[in-house]
Amino acid sequence: MSGQRPFRSALAVLPLFFVLGLAGPVAQAQFNGPALGASTAVNRRVTPTTDPAILFPKGREIHVGAGDLIAVHLYGSTDYAPVARVSLDGSVQLPLVGTVVVDGLSIHEAERLIADRLVAGGMYRNPQVTLQLMESPNQVATVTGELHAVVPVVGQRRLFDVLAAAGGLPPTASHIVTIYRADVAQPVVIDLGTDPEQSDKSNVPIFPKDTILVARTGVVYVLGAFKTQGAVPLAQNSPLTLMQVAAVSGGPGFEGKLGDLRLIRTVGLERKVVHVDIKRVMDGKDPDPVLQTDDIVFLPTDRMKAAIKSGGVSTLLGFASILILAVQQ
Repeated sequence: MSGQRPFRSALAVLPLFFVLGLAGPVAQAQFNGPALGASTAVNRRVTPTTDPAILFPKGREIHVGAGDLIAVHLYGSTDYAPVARVSLDGSVQLPLVGTVVVDGLSIHEAERLIADRLVAGGMYRNPQVTLQLMESPNQVATVTGELHAVVPVVGQRRLFDVLAAAGGLPPTASHIVTIYRADVAQPVVIDLGTDPEQSDKSNVPIFPKDTILVARTGVVYVLGAFKTQGAVPLAQNSPLTLMQVAAVSGGPGFEGKLGDLRLIRTVGLERKVVHVDIKRVMDGKDPDPVLQTDDIVFLPTDRMKAAIKSGGVSTLLGFASILILAVQQ
């Protein structure tokens, strides 16, 4: 019985070793934010707009608005050339005319109104008025989302020109662009695509007061025992597989449970978990899964491997010495 005491004492050390070396701080948290209702629409797919009448509407006249700086020119007369700014109430003060409300009028309508006022005042018989828009806070398009810019648009410009003036699409930008237009009930959804030969179909006209939303491209989230964790953007019109994500993330670490990788995918309000043996995928024994937007790739950590990795050679030697001592006794 006395010869078995050292062996039992050595075995008694093993639980302490695992408690000290493997057990780490455990954090528990609970999501306490507002829950989504059963009728909440999530992960909705957007359908590009295909109606040519909406994509390529007829040209529009320039309209005068509050804050515009206008110059009035009279053909054949250099004496009458006032420059005035449209006030907040939409009116403008002009010599020989007085107060004229021009807010919302097109350039041609404002020219005819000023000419009629000059005739009614007995100043000219048949004046030919030309209105020049010198400055305008209204003749702009707003680009938001992954790009932030206010781009001047006098009359109309093309979508590619506006995006280029805003700085161009960054790598994180989606090729699905949404245009919000005041007189269109539904947003105009444009798929920029990646084929240069088809680019003319997506280079639609942009008008003043349009808002262009450049969404963020889809990402796949990488968590757990990878060398690099974070969000991996999806390439436009190109599939992204598990092996590609693993390569971008530096590959799985030594401490990872290669046989228990989990792909977490949210479909509507339901979350699904698929267990994958990433080692079999790397060895070519299992197919390489194709990932989708907002997928979560989670590789759990093996605590024993993590303790060996964090302790290094000293942990291995200590563990081996305990086993040797237990066997010798």
